[in-house]
Amino acid sequence: MKLDDAYANAAYIPQAAQYPPRWSEAAAAFREAMGARADLGVSYGPSARQAYDLFYAEGPAHGTMVFVHGGYWLKFGRSMWSHFAKGALARNWNVAMVEYDLCPDVTIAQITRQVALAVTSLAARLDGPMTLSGHSAGGHLVARMLAPGMLSPDVAARIQKVAPISPVADLRPLLETSMNADFKMDLASAAAESPVLQPPPDTPLCIWVGAQERPVFLLQAAALAAAWSVPQVIVPSKHHFDVIDALCDPESDIVRYLTP
Repeated sequence: MKLDDAYANAAYIPQAAQYPPRWSEAAAAFREAMGARADLGVSYGPSARQAYDLFYAEGPAHGTMVFVHGGYWLKFGRSMWSHFAKGALARNWNVAMVEYDLCPDVTIAQITRQVALAVTSLAARLDGPMTLSGHSAGGHLVARMLAPGMLSPDVAARIQKVAPISPVADLRPLLETSMNADFKMDLASAAAESPVLQPPPDTPLCIWVGAQERPVFLLQAAALAAAWSVPQVIVPSKHHFDVIDALCDPESDIVRYLTP
């Protein structure tokens, strides 16, 4: 399809195939080390993938950071990303890693509503403020949480900051990729799921994207920043797979932003 190459990340990242197994190995070691401070596989909906892993801060928590994984709504799950909770945990924030059903078993619109259900479940389970972050498709999903009516007013009021990382903010170009065979979107459904077409939110938000990402991801981030009049951070020397590494560092700009 016309835009398949434009949205191909792995083909332009050296040793791209090594990243998923490396993530999985680091995540498994992290969960084992967390021991009783990890509550794994907490269900928030009827299907097996509607679950999150919750990691508790060592001391009294200042709040909860929610992370939503990427994978073009087609792959991956919560168990691959556990170690990216390190930065926020070190700053005494709880961290939840949210999983959801995948296309083509469900639509992107259904995934969006699953993530809203997960955030609502976490709000009922834990006290205090919440922040949201997500990578790639996960960046799209956390941005969608800011749409009017997506979350109940009491839950929305607890969201203090949102940091989409390399988000897909306009889904209409994906109609011209072969992935749409699984997404099954038409122009109307792609527009309905596009954060760039949502009203600008009141919730503080900053967008992160790697300087070495595919041009379309830089354009997607810039389009959302412009549509919502919010700042973006273009991280030098980072591509689509390593731009999330900063979540492991409690002193990184993004972790400090998400865990004030």
